[in-house]
Amino acid sequence: MLATPPDMWHLRADADRKNARHWFRGQALPYDMLLAERGRDSATFAAAITETEKRRRYEACQHALDQLAERFARSCPDLVILLGNDQREVFQDDLTPALTIYAGDRIENIPLNAAQLARLPPGVAIAEQGHCPPGGTTYPGAPESADAIVRTLADLHFDVARSARLPGGEDRQHGIPHAFGFLYRRIMRDAPPPSVPLFLNVGVAPNTIRAGRCLELGHALHRAIERLPDHLRVAVLASGGMTHFVIDEALDRRVLTAMADHDEAALADVPEDYFNGNTAEIKSWYPLAALMRDLDWKMDLVDYVPCYRTEAGTGNAMAFATWSRPALREPKERQR
Repeated sequence: MLATPPDMWHLRADADRKNARHWFRGQALPYDMLLAERGRDSATFAAAITETEKRRRYEACQHALDQLAERFARSCPDLVILLGNDQREVFQDDLTPALTIYAGDRIENIPLNAAQLARLPPGVAIAEQGHCPPGGTTYPGAPESADAIVRTLADLHFDVARSARLPGGEDRQHGIPHAFGFLYRRIMRDAPPPSVPLFLNVGVAPNTIRAGRCLELGHALHRAIERLPDHLRVAVLASGGMTHFVIDEALDRRVLTAMADHDEAALADVPEDYFNGNTAEIKSWYPLAALMRDLDWKMDLVDYVPCYRTEAGTGNAMAFATWSRPALREPKERQR
């Protein structure tokens, strides 16, 4: 929805009304049962899906994305680590790792072909330009840094997969999937420094990485970054979430408050079955939240925008945040 004009959101709304499995707080509900479950809030949801309101929320999201892009540009990193997931775009039934680090020297962002576009759900193809430029492009990888991170994670007892080439084939996407492509395009403006994509299987059963393990990964990632050469200025970006395709503002606020408070117990306490469906992408934020707790950096919630598209409260909730060193802290010689 971040890359789809709001006057086209109805395409996904029509699909929502036909969906027989909407995940909401551990339950998979058909649309009519979801509407009944959330009936007391239907008037609120209806007010949020007028054309004027959809446009307002879309523009708020674009403004927040612009702020993130500007903050990223000012940080001038030498290396970027990206946390995201794959939705059966690249990894299929033949191999679905729980945790994969991409260690190739080239990161290709390749447009889908006509057959692949035709297989997309209704209203999804229009967002392609949001995560892949016309004609595609290639970004620089960081194989030495990637392998250094792999070694540290292995030392810390993480069984991490390593790939220097993304699998191809007619049944899958050939380039980097959209969770990462969106960050390259919208936050790094298609001009990223060398980067290391880190795939977390947050949503494809049965070997989904659990919430607590995502937090442990963040602490391990902090150790890995500390072992990198001192001259490197490292940025870490997380992509995904908040709740969707059924928006749960209470859960979003619970998670965002816990992140701001460095409250890992509260993050780990979210029931695992709440992460069924695409809401699982919230777990891609968890390693970053744990890493920021290690640094004791402060979260700045740039904006939280629930973008509704039906009276049953379906849509995508959007959150935008950065972390920074507290202003009163004595500055280090070089920010990491």
